[in-house]
Amino acid sequence: MRPAILFPLFADIRTLPGVGPKLEKLITKVAGPKLADLAFDLPVGVVDRSYRPKLAAAEPGRIATVEVNVLDHLPPRVKSQPYKVRVSDDSAVMELVFFRAHADYLTALLPVGAKRLLSGRIEKFKDRLQMAHPDYVVAPEEITSLPLHEPIYGLTEGLTARPMAKAVRGAVEKVPLLPEWQDAAFLKQRKWDSFGGALEKAHAPAHDSDLLPTTAARQRLAYDELLANQLALLLIRSHLRGNKGRVVSGNGKLKANVVAALPFALTDPQLEALAEIEKDMASEKRMLRLLQGDVGSGKTIVALLAMLGAVEAGLQAALMAPTELLVRQHLASLEPYARTAGVRLACLTGREKGAGREVTLQKLAAGEIDILIGTHALFSDDVAFKDLGLAVVDEQHRFGVHQRMQLQSKGKPADVLVMTATPIPRTLALTAYGDMDVSKITGRPPGRKPVETRVMGAARLDDLISHLRTALDRGARAYWVCPLVEESEKIDLAAAQDRAVMLRQALGLNVGLVHGKMKAAERDAAMTAFKAGETQLLVATTVIEVGVDVPEATIMVVEHAERFGLAQLHQLRGRVGRGTGKSSCILVWHEPLGQTAKARLKTMRETDDGFVIAEEDLRLRGPGEVLGKRQSGAEEFRMADPAAHADLLAVAHDDARLILTRDPDLKSPRGEALRTLLYLFGRDEAVRYLRTG
Repeated sequence: MRPAILFPLFADIRTLPGVGPKLEKLITKVAGPKLADLAFDLPVGVVDRSYRPKLAAAEPGRIATVEVNVLDHLPPRVKSQPYKVRVSDDSAVMELVFFRAHADYLTALLPVGAKRLLSGRIEKFKDRLQMAHPDYVVAPEEITSLPLHEPIYGLTEGLTARPMAKAVRGAVEKVPLLPEWQDAAFLKQRKWDSFGGALEKAHAPAHDSDLLPTTAARQRLAYDELLANQLALLLIRSHLRGNKGRVVSGNGKLKANVVAALPFALTDPQLEALAEIEKDMASEKRMLRLLQGDVGSGKTIVALLAMLGAVEAGLQAALMAPTELLVRQHLASLEPYARTAGVRLACLTGREKGAGREVTLQKLAAGEIDILIGTHALFSDDVAFKDLGLAVVDEQHRFGVHQRMQLQSKGKPADVLVMTATPIPRTLALTAYGDMDVSKITGRPPGRKPVETRVMGAARLDDLISHLRTALDRGARAYWVCPLVEESEKIDLAAAQDRAVMLRQALGLNVGLVHGKMKAAERDAAMTAFKAGETQLLVATTVIEVGVDVPEATIMVVEHAERFGLAQLHQLRGRVGRGTGKSSCILVWHEPLGQTAKARLKTMRETDDGFVIAEEDLRLRGPGEVLGKRQSGAEEFRMADPAAHADLLAVAHDDARLILTRDPDLKSPRGEALRTLLYLFGRDEAVRYLRTG
């Protein structure tokens, strides 16, 4: 049960005065649905209104607060012209400019002959001073209503600064006085404020330097969030490990059959990873291991051999993938090996319905299916294994800790192997997978050819299309990826559709199209046509980022490459170079090209090592993006920045260990306060594993 002290913070944002359904929807998009989400949404900028010059001395382009007399009103002769009001102090005259203005409103706001305080940006236009749409207009006696320092928050289309700031303020005021969960000596040593005090300071920046992650207030808040994260991961780990596992050890026969049938020899890193997995499975402790490997490093075959180990021991195995497309692909690539080994393989996705699904479920419960491959449909309550020994989760970043646990709870204490093709930087591995042991497959399997990467400006699109025409005439197959950005999905979708039409006309070929808004069956049909060579060119949004395997495809064009993160560009490049043909990846950028985007494209040109790319990605984008749900999932932080707060993360990791060693059930006074911390940061799942009695 969430402590009653936190109830006010978990109220919906619509409970704030002035937040109606429309505003609620916009704020939820930016910050989240609860007051706690708003309180944790820290400012991204600050407006300093403390500059109080005389008009004659005002610096053009700077925000200033000035006291003036209202001279006269100059309504426009034509409706399309702006409405002007002339004001002055004893040094100069300035024009206030209003577009689409209401005369009655302005005459009441700025009565002729009255004194007013104005705050806004002063500009010089044809030697005249101007202020367009002042941010504030108040009478001198109302000066207290004019904020000298105003925090700026992230916005979205349709949401303006004033209502957002007011909502955040309302949420911060609802933060109750919370029990102190940090060690008193540690707070004193760091010179940190209480949680509430730090939150107040973080929301009241006076200068840009107050927005830095290194300020005492932001460090305190970051540490609280990192400690909640580390405690939760350790509690979940001890729960999983606490339920004693069982020894899963096979005779090696099925594995030997499959290894003999492989068209290539396993690499040393693959063999090492497999040995680590088999050692875990053979111990009495439950396995909870993360298998990291670059795109195409051969993780799936290692996972298959691990699953065969469970089948040899008389148990079942499950492989879960995030999309139906990936599930079908795994099925197609593993089926020949399963036949070789005489292993019964089946598939379960949302598409399986009715009698067919019933038969699969009956066979599964009776132990007549050895390995089941599926989407999150495997979580359904009616899915029961006879005896699940190993659960493998592919592309972990599409699933959370909770889903990981749901799957492994399908059997007696099942071992869990999680795979990701998004190499995770060392710092982030701790925040996202602190509850796991890690195996890495470095390098790529023999026969994988490097992909030539080129970068070009959109001005050369015509050249690119003519090169593409030549290659396609020779029988090549190519992807053309258009970006998809949440804020403007409709526009981006239209862009992908328009691009498909344009390429169809320019090339005179049948061009396929896949995007996230299509029904799964339509998307699979478009992919199947591309795989079969019925379409030579596939225009796609990033739905093809993960796991799509068409060895015949040798060209990858990524349009608006400047909009993508490094990890994503690397994933997309990994879709080619899978067959015998020479492959290339062309990154097309559009103006304006910022410094970060330039650095990203340079990295892509210089290296294809996913681990190097992951570290660089973290350096360039910060973890909010790297760990954002769309990019490479894992843990989303609101106030912590694992790159900037890496030292605090290490301290939080050690602190969490020490806390749970001394007080495993969090029963001491500090332990009780730490329970509140876990609930505050939404780690309810972890609190459930504390013994209550």
